Amino acid sequence: MRRLERILLAGALSLASLLGTQSCLSPTNLLCSTQGAGQTSGAPCDIFGAGDAPCVAAFSTTRVLYRSYAGPLYQVTRKSDGTATNVGVLSDGYANAAGQDAFCANSTCTITRIYDQSPHHNDLTVSPPGGAAKGAGPGGDDLPAVAGALPVTAGGHTVYGVDISPGTGYRNDATVGVAVNGQPEGVYMVASGTHINPKCCFDFGNAEKDALNHGQGHMDAISLRCTSPCNPFVGLDMEDGTYPLFAIPTGIPFVTAMGANDGQQSYTIYWGNAQARCLTTAGSRALPKGYSPMHQEGAIILGTGGDNSNWGEGSFFEGAMTAGVPSSATMVAVQANIVLAGYAGNSGPNPADVRGCGGPTAF
Repeated sequence: MRRLERILLAGALSLASLLGTQSCLSPTNLLCSTQGAGQTSGAPCDIFGAGDAPCVAAFSTTRVLYRSYAGPLYQVTRKSDGTATNVGVLSDGYANAAGQDAFCANSTCTITRIYDQSPHHNDLTVSPPGGAAKGAGPGGDDLPAVAGALPVTAGGHTVYGVDISPGTGYRNDATVGVAVNGQPEGVYMVASGTHINPKCCFDFGNAEKDALNHGQGHMDAISLRCTSPCNPFVGLDMEDGTYPLFAIPTGIPFVTAMGANDGQQSYTIYWGNAQARCLTTAGSRALPKGYSPMHQEGAIILGTGGDNSNWGEGSFFEGAMTAGVPSSATMVAVQANIVLAGYAGNSGPNPADVRGCGGPTAF
């Protein structure tokens, strides 16, 4: 997602300059959960499944996204001797970060695999080179994230997020069950609202299977970035365009970003403070011209664009993709579950100096 993106962002900034105002889209609806803790038991993918939009991919380095999941969350590799180990979960479903600390003591570790908790096993590994960029790794691969770079708290435990710096990215081009060719889908991630930059692309979601730009509609990934100067926004990167430049307030350390796309006519973006209970949305919007129907290819990316545009940065803590379009009620219930996880701490190793586009500050 490159040429048209530059046009869109440049146009937005030019209009802002002419009007003397910010040009980001402002949300119109505030959706809040009325459920108590007992009603939000389970985990995000249990909630999506109950809402008839089952997860086809689910990733987190902090906690389980299915209540019944008991496998590893991610793999770390030790630089000193190249040995790898899996990081599993504690009895309450949060990452066993102490195991990572013990394994990586006196060495540096990187995250070399993020396990898909769904039955499809669409694990993510380090991104290969693409049409937009090569990485600094072997054969032009991107670099893996440093495993201990992003300590935060969740569930009362110290856990680690995925620190995406420029040149870092993860991908799976041989997936199972992910939406293709106009099929409906949903996506969400919990990320940092302060550790971002204006560059392409801190994305998570559906992308091309050969890391080349195939044009409009061949991606469907949630994207969190900022214009320049750094005004944060969230949207769906649909390739050659991110829509709808949905403004979010500045200074929010943990942001929930969500998208739902029927693949044929319409899509909806939601965002929320992952430490509060509400989501904001502008409601259902018609797919942009040239994107109806969609042409998703079904690869999964994290931290890059579909063509391996790897200049963005961000912090990733959890995220999932669904088959089918989750309802607004389902999205609100997932947000309530995220809030119960209790994310806290510094969400980025180098927080950006962001000045926001405005939007509501009530959560």
